[in-house]
Amino acid sequence: MLEPVNRPALRRALLLLLLLSVPVLALASLLIGAGEIRPGQALAFLLGDAAARSDAQLQTVLLSLRLPRMAAALLVGSALGVAGMLMQTVTRNPLAEPGLLGVNAGAALGVVVGIAWAGVENGPGYLLWAGLGALLGNASVLAVAQAGHHAAAPLRLVLAGVALGATFIGISSAILLSQPAGYDQYRFWVLGSLAGVTPGMTLWTAPVVLAGLCSALLLARPLSALLLGDDIARSLGHRPLPLRLGVAMSVTLLTGSAVALAGPIGFLGLLAPYLSRFLARALMPSSHHAGLATQLLIAAWLGAGLLLAADLAARLAVQPFETPISVMTALAGAPLLIWLARSKAWQNGAAL
Repeated sequence: MLEPVNRPALRRALLLLLLLSVPVLALASLLIGAGEIRPGQALAFLLGDAAARSDAQLQTVLLSLRLPRMAAALLVGSALGVAGMLMQTVTRNPLAEPGLLGVNAGAALGVVVGIAWAGVENGPGYLLWAGLGALLGNASVLAVAQAGHHAAAPLRLVLAGVALGATFIGISSAILLSQPAGYDQYRFWVLGSLAGVTPGMTLWTAPVVLAGLCSALLLARPLSALLLGDDIARSLGHRPLPLRLGVAMSVTLLTGSAVALAGPIGFLGLLAPYLSRFLARALMPSSHHAGLATQLLIAAWLGAGLLLAADLAARLAVQPFETPISVMTALAGAPLLIWLARSKAWQNGAAL
């Protein structure tokens, strides 16, 4: 057993590792890829080497492909991490996340409908239709799970999400299969991928993600009161129904923008919040529960780091081809989901 005197040093080391993880992975995302560009060439370009800067191919790969892709991973990862934390908190269910509860699939269905029937061809259109689909998915799952009950039981919520998510995916597939051109263009996106992300796509998505993150932080304090029960929340001056609607809108902004940019990526909204709670309690052991705002910030940071790592693995796993990012996140998230489902703590929200 470690001596108590060593624990502050371990916490500082853990905090340093947490802070450095995202910058290191972001740099690796710029230096490493499935193409012929070597890391040394990319590093020389970033350091301002004249010969490297004069290489048109190197400039295109780094500035037009890898840099937007890295920025997109930061945006999508942080959005899904915070969306998962919000959903788990408001439902008091550690299994809740945009992928499992059908929100990702609803957003994807919205984009597919926009492409097939509304002629959507640009980023803002994807964002609008993904937001509408995410809102539909979120509302549908909560409505089905709460039908005939005052509150949705954790198992009922997950089962409703899985069933409706499968329905949304089936409808999306049927629409795409009926239009071969659309299917060929978006079949890889539907599996979740950052390939082909352009600078323009990240620029129009960034404000929406930032708005969702800011709204989540503003909701952190009243949402913490809601965890104590609706009656206590009311006694503290908070209104549960508008608060839940605010959470739903934040989740819609975050999930819709993430799906519009990278497609539906599962399990990230499960992994980041779980690790966030673990790290928050490890870094602040003196408090019984770390503040929700702190957990949201850590979830955003971890979500960005996890997606950067998954994107790197997707590029390198089967070179020169790419693996969908959702496959990589599933390899890490599925075992955690199985463990949580088999444990008893999640059934009453004790894992939160």
